[in-house]
Amino acid sequence: MTDVAVTKKTDWLALGAVTVTVVSWASAFVAIRGVGTSFGAGPLALGRLLIGTGALGLILLAKRTWVRPTRTQWIQILSVGVFWFAIYNVALNAAEQRVDAGTTSMIIQIGPILVALFAGLLLGEGFPRWLVIGAAIAFCGAVLVGVVTAVTTTGTVRTDADALGIALCLVSAVTYAVGVLCQKPVLRSVPGLQVTWMACAIGALCTLPFAPALLDDLADASAQATGGLLYLGLVPTALAFSTWAYALTRMDAGRLGITTYAVPPITVALSWALLNEVPHILAVLGGVVCLVGVGLSRRR
Repeated sequence: MTDVAVTKKTDWLALGAVTVTVVSWASAFVAIRGVGTSFGAGPLALGRLLIGTGALGLILLAKRTWVRPTRTQWIQILSVGVFWFAIYNVALNAAEQRVDAGTTSMIIQIGPILVALFAGLLLGEGFPRWLVIGAAIAFCGAVLVGVVTAVTTTGTVRTDADALGIALCLVSAVTYAVGVLCQKPVLRSVPGLQVTWMACAIGALCTLPFAPALLDDLADASAQATGGLLYLGLVPTALAFSTWAYALTRMDAGRLGITTYAVPPITVALSWALLNEVPHILAVLGGVVCLVGVGLSRRR
């Protein structure tokens, strides 16, 4: 009875962590759109990572726990920091300056498919039937949300998707997948908070060349834009990456990656509430399809 109770408690904790992560990451798309006119792609990434590193560092100091990584783990953590925290953030910010948000979110959803594919091949997670079915359904929902949002968004600054913008979206998707796959093995023996802080700090170091531009942008930014930058650093970065790492220690990488298909419909809902962007009925339908796919992927 005790083992069963612990398992159920762990599942609920993991579900709660996933929920925090998905909602926080969905809100990041809205926040990036809100501050994108005040900060360049590189400076925005650096500011977000510096704030996240500082917040995570304070928590890590308070916990006073540290596990010395092995050489292999250092390489894996370095890969997470370079690919997922540095390259991903800069590429995503730059992509949203060239491609509308709907198309961006649609293309980035290639990432979870790559995670599920390579987790099955490289991490020995296999290809459970319901995971494959759920991934396919969720991807179709994400495509519907992305396409509809791309052609119906109004009241926002939009640019036509060009080759460079599409390429940046693909870079974001690939670097996200690389980060997840490198992070999973490390979490078996190194605490998630420590891994997240180290990766965030590495990402900040990689984006330090944007420091002069960040100072210039901060000098001209409004209080609202600066507040948006603080939010990006504290919530979608420090909080969400920590809850993600927590969940990743308790779930398969492929199955957890598919849950991010819930991000597009939540983003649409937040944009509706915060930016007064009324979603198309087909976008709502696509969001429901995403959630159905995520639910099916969780079946055993």
